[in-house]
Amino acid sequence: MEYIFKQGKTNKPTFLLLHGTGGTEEDLLPLAEMIDPEANVLSVRGSVDENGMNRFFKRLAEGVFDEEDLIERTEELNNFIEAKSNEYQFDRKQVYAIGYSNGANIAGSLLFHYENTLKGAMLFHPMVPRRGIELPNLDQLPVFIGAGENDPICPKQESEDLKELLESNGASVEIFWENQGHQLTRREVDQAKEWYDKL
Repeated sequence: MEYIFKQGKTNKPTFLLLHGTGGTEEDLLPLAEMIDPEANVLSVRGSVDENGMNRFFKRLAEGVFDEEDLIERTEELNNFIEAKSNEYQFDRKQVYAIGYSNGANIAGSLLFHYENTLKGAMLFHPMVPRRGIELPNLDQLPVFIGAGENDPICPKQESEDLKELLESNGASVEIFWENQGHQLTRREVDQAKEWYDKL
């Protein structure tokens, strides 16, 4: 996996940055800087190529995930974080995901499949990664969701369902609604920072 690692200050968490479809490991670096400029940064490029666009897992159609591939890629990402925490000596128990769209979906998938893999998550325009599965215990795990009231790619119900599923397994979820379609806005990032600063 192609990635960027930026060393932050000692005792600071590590931000796992996960871009949207067609993005690169450079895309979300400004977000990390806005939310906590002192954090470590592990920014990853999705290794799936969809018609020349980088993604973190395959899909069968718009909004329809290839579940088998999603499970495999989620495991791969989980192992990757583990390996990089050993290589760069960051605290594996202090990793926060920041994901947008496709990146938010694989971050959500980490939460759905692995206990204690993330300390928290900031998910911008996410969907429910999988339905009908038992989730791990997410006791008090903090999650911020930035969502669009009128998002054509990620319907409002998806974000509401995700919030409900996470909360029913113990997570503490805050959702912020924007009205700019699927676009990631500055206001969402500012709200995420406000949320993060209170943790």
